[in-house]
Amino acid sequence: MYTLYIGNKNYSSWSLRAWVLMRALGIPFAEKRIVLYPSERRERLHELSPSGKVPCLHDGDLVVWDTLAIAEYLAERHRGVWPENAGTRAWARSVAAEMHSSFAHLREEMGMSVRARTRKDPSPAVAADIARVLALWVEGRERFGAGGEFLCGAFGAVDAFWCPVAFRFQSYGVPLAGTSAAYARSLLELPAMRDWAAEAEREIERIPEFDPPEIQAQR
Repeated sequence: MYTLYIGNKNYSSWSLRAWVLMRALGIPFAEKRIVLYPSERRERLHELSPSGKVPCLHDGDLVVWDTLAIAEYLAERHRGVWPENAGTRAWARSVAAEMHSSFAHLREEMGMSVRARTRKDPSPAVAADIARVLALWVEGRERFGAGGEFLCGAFGAVDAFWCPVAFRFQSYGVPLAGTSAAYARSLLELPAMRDWAAEAEREIERIPEFDPPEIQAQR
């Protein structure tokens, strides 16, 4: 059985991508959570993951790190990770790769804190990131999504990459409408996402630098 090493569920957006993909597709795995950020954990992380980061997937003696690499490794062994149609699959991979490498302003100014509920006016740079995200969501639903509630119909890796963004938009009150609102709702209502959110709520760790100031004031 696979073992997936992840970080704090309230904060670790990269961990969520691999975890929700495997849970939603019914791929069995053992979950090992490592509390991130205390300096004493750094050595432990490097023992488990060559990059010293999570998520990291262990398959026996084989180790796969980085979310994109994990998705591709799983795609070689399990159906449903990527769409079967070659054109749809190419689009989905391109969008997942863009999510993986871009949107730095959104990540920086609206860090993932699943428990947070606040309002934040985005900077021009973040507004541009949000506009690009919503354009991709609408394109996927309109071009490829007729067979289900997700970007290419059925849930797959491309949707897993957007799950942390759905949490961010919910946490910071980003206004959504029409196709974008429906897609975000589909992500948030996914049973695996509900489980992740419930477990994030139960975590006792608080990392002030990753919570919005309004949330810190409530603690």
